[in-house]
Amino acid sequence: MTHRRAKERVVRYGNEHKQATRQRIIEMAGRRFKRDGIDGSGISALMQDVGLTNGAFYVHFTSKDNLVATTVADQLQAQNASIVAQAASGRAGVEQIVRWYLSAQQRDNPGDGCPSAALLDEIARCADPTKQAYTDGVLIVVDGIAARLAPDDPLSVRTRTLSAYAMMAGTLQLSRALADRRLSDELLEQGIHNALALLGVEHEHAMVSN
Repeated sequence: MTHRRAKERVVRYGNEHKQATRQRIIEMAGRRFKRDGIDGSGISALMQDVGLTNGAFYVHFTSKDNLVATTVADQLQAQNASIVAQAASGRAGVEQIVRWYLSAQQRDNPGDGCPSAALLDEIARCADPTKQAYTDGVLIVVDGIAARLAPDDPLSVRTRTLSAYAMMAGTLQLSRALADRRLSDELLEQGIHNALALLGVEHEHAMVSN
């Protein structure tokens, strides 16, 4: 192997390793932010999660705000790729998404769940780049749902879909705060009915009685 090829291989490995490390920081930050909050997650704790020093943080990000904006975008892209994009086409897919979102698994695992339900109040207080990253990311998710509701004109149902998404996020937040597990379960089921009704999707199960 020539010296030039060896150098190119080292540089390529270095870039790939750096990118992998950056992604690991983003993924760990996503879980910690959703578990402990953005304000409750310092850089030192985040870097300890990935086994790196504080100084190494600035190799990958210019500031914590930069990390927050990047992480919010990554979380929503992951939600879209793993849930929305994998759902069936048409209204059957909409019901799949709603039932996944308002599930006991989502409620009981906030660190692995929706960033909206965990972080909306803090994102509202963040700087504009984070708000923009959130707006762009959440619209990808919402438009994926809208495309199943109205494939010929998804923009016509975007606002209604966004409203349903907001309702689901609030329902999930409240279900996590309730000490009464049975009441929390009933709230999730009622939330499924409400979301599907708002979206105009027929719901096969009867509404939970009040």
